[in-house]
Amino acid sequence: MASVQTRVLTGAALDAALDDVARLRIAVFRAWPYLYEGSLDYERGYLESYRSSPGAVVVGAFDGARLIGAATGTPLEDHAGDFAAPFAQTGLALKDVFYCAESVLLPEYRGQGLGHAFFDAREGHARDLGRAQSVFCSVIRPEDHPLRPADYRPLDAFWRKRGYAPMPGVIAHFRWTDLGETSETEKPLQFWGRKL
Repeated sequence: MASVQTRVLTGAALDAALDDVARLRIAVFRAWPYLYEGSLDYERGYLESYRSSPGAVVVGAFDGARLIGAATGTPLEDHAGDFAAPFAQTGLALKDVFYCAESVLLPEYRGQGLGHAFFDAREGHARDLGRAQSVFCSVIRPEDHPLRPADYRPLDAFWRKRGYAPMPGVIAHFRWTDLGETSETEKPLQFWGRKL
């Protein structure tokens, strides 16, 4: 771990890292619970919002020059409309909410504190933008899903230690292609949130 450093990337540095972020998303999200059959073309389109949002951030974890993990975030109103729509009934103004999007880390680097570093940096960035609430979402999969690993441990305890809790009824729906499938299907994603 001594060789791993985290850096907050914005502007041109963020832009330069997005293809590496795309490759990490494809690699990490193949695993449960996402089961994501990604493509670089799709990823480039999805990550375009980070180029166009002046409030976007990428927190990169580097082992030397190699990006081995990344966490992203944007003001919620700058992300996909599918993610903002569920907030209509919450009473929260979108201008007060920062969306912590993906957090992807290669398996061999997990359990060494980088998850906390990712949240610390994104929450600090959100505060600097004047945001009062930090949110993220996690995919909801059936407990009896045939591809659920027997040894799977959800991250709920980690998130709760960070002060996050599920937001009742705040669920987004997003489409992607699962491993082994040929077309996209809609998945529900539960929002978690905390005050900053």
